[in-house]
Amino acid sequence: MLPEYDVIVVGAGHAGCEAAAAAANMGCKTLLVTMDMTKIAQMSCNPAMGGVAKGQIIREIDALGGYSGIVTDKSMIQFRMLNKSKGPALWSPRSQNDRQKFSIIWRELLEDTKNLDFWQDIVVGLIIDNDTLKGIKTKLGINIFGKSVILTNGTFENGLMHIGQTKIEGGRAGDQVSVGISDQLKDHGFEVGRMKTGTPARLDGRTIDFSKMQEQKGDNENKKFSYLNYEVDYSNHQSCWITYTNLDVHEDLRTGLSDSPMFNGTIKSIGPRYCPSIEDKIHTFASKDNHQLFLEPEGSNTNEYYINGFSSSLPWEVQLSAMHKISGLENVKIFRPGYAIEYDYYPPTQLYHSLETRLIHNLYFAGQINGTTGYEEAGAQGLIAGINAALKIQEKGEFILGRDQAYIGVLIDDLITKGVDEPYRMFTSRAEYRLLLRQDDADERLTKLSFNIGLATENRLSLLSEKADIKKNILQFLKKTSVDPKSINELLRKKKSSEIRQKVKAIDLLRRPQITIFDLAEYLGKIYTIARIAENRADEILENVEISVKYEGYIKREKELADKIKRLNEVKILGSIDINSLKSISTEARQKLTKAKPKTIGEASRISGVSPADISVLLLYMGR
Repeated sequence: MLPEYDVIVVGAGHAGCEAAAAAANMGCKTLLVTMDMTKIAQMSCNPAMGGVAKGQIIREIDALGGYSGIVTDKSMIQFRMLNKSKGPALWSPRSQNDRQKFSIIWRELLEDTKNLDFWQDIVVGLIIDNDTLKGIKTKLGINIFGKSVILTNGTFENGLMHIGQTKIEGGRAGDQVSVGISDQLKDHGFEVGRMKTGTPARLDGRTIDFSKMQEQKGDNENKKFSYLNYEVDYSNHQSCWITYTNLDVHEDLRTGLSDSPMFNGTIKSIGPRYCPSIEDKIHTFASKDNHQLFLEPEGSNTNEYYINGFSSSLPWEVQLSAMHKISGLENVKIFRPGYAIEYDYYPPTQLYHSLETRLIHNLYFAGQINGTTGYEEAGAQGLIAGINAALKIQEKGEFILGRDQAYIGVLIDDLITKGVDEPYRMFTSRAEYRLLLRQDDADERLTKLSFNIGLATENRLSLLSEKADIKKNILQFLKKTSVDPKSINELLRKKKSSEIRQKVKAIDLLRRPQITIFDLAEYLGKIYTIARIAENRADEILENVEISVKYEGYIKREKELADKIKRLNEVKILGSIDINSLKSISTEARQKLTKAKPKTIGEASRISGVSPADISVLLLYMGR
């Protein structure tokens, strides 16, 4: 007889793993149910973590005490900081990872987590009593009872894969499908929709001519994702490779469009606009002669490569024939073709910001079933769902991050208030306060909050305190130390910055766009002396200091704006208001507000279809 659990997590993808780890680390008796214990946190698509805005999310997950950053660092085979030519609000860490190692390390961490049990099975139903979740039913005929359940089904719920005219039931190549939960939830009043995504072929690296491609190396600057104090091994890092399609490739691909399920009407669900298939690209951008492709290594001990930018559901023969016309792939062999997959999702407007469902108490949704796409977005939702499930069991308040506190806050607020009409992907442009949500300061924003709810460890809080002390000491040193022309003008000439004629404070030189803190540290060795207390985090902290100095005015202004908006966000909407009786509000707004039931004016203002004029009416009605 299996025991009753505090939290049951269904699915061991990126969302499920973070949810299970968070709940267990907060002291809840937790069960993680997965159909295959050998594929925990499987990278179903490309073997990479991070990227624009996504890298910031991983750092936020880490700052909160999640595991994604640690696993990413320990399985990393290349690191790059994207957008370094732009301002620091847009700097985004990205890594290539060893796919198999990534999954193994996740499993090791989870198995080393107290309060966490595992069960290999398929969940086919939920135990619900009077709109309250009581447990799950499995394919083996077992009822497992729990105080809360977090569904992280990914693409497995009624998953259907397409390769040309061939259809295969499953949630991922080689994996089974999950059925039953969607129909049950539909009977309980949930709206259920269909979305699609896809993945490209996997290539045999022994048959690729890399001499015809452009090499893309990593940064090799000893950067990492986690704020913990350890060193990353860069000795075995690998390159990615760039090549391009051409008109011959496009012509070959067009011969298969009639057999493409996305073009012949077989697939009617919506796919991700920002990660289109190659057939979508040649159709939408018909005048474009070529499209860039990235060949990404799948690991350190395999010849398998991922061809990023060539996602496809065309017949496998068409995929292979077209690839043979790409420079460097003339003789390529494939391990398996690309495919598209349709799956069930639940429009996220049916959730609270805690990710608990509105219709069934103690049931939480996280990951792709909420209409998102990407490992990072899934992991973030899993973490928040796990935290809130644990807090509810402990009879504590919800843990909700604001849009000015984290990209995770932006992500969840967008989902709940705006819903989705296509798979949601995070971008820096979605955040109105992105200068406050940088990748270098996630620990300063979030670690103490997480520690206060019982997730982030004392070690993390200690590291944050150490960082704050080092930062304070460096800033004091820069403000007090004067630099004379003789010692610094050589550097200024070299950096094409105006020379000085008299002593100036070091901090004023750092404010110059041409001068970095590392430049100053070469002349003022005490900067390094102070920073090296942090060992492996020294360069990261120095970079954080530089950003805080150079962008001080902008950061202050953005904080002031965020505080003003926050005051509006905190104006609670009276539960007794009959929205439909307010005829001065537009019909669309009344319908959207009635359905979404926002708790605050801020939430209401972000609902699609609710205008500023509608908000003014609400405020007037409330006497504001």
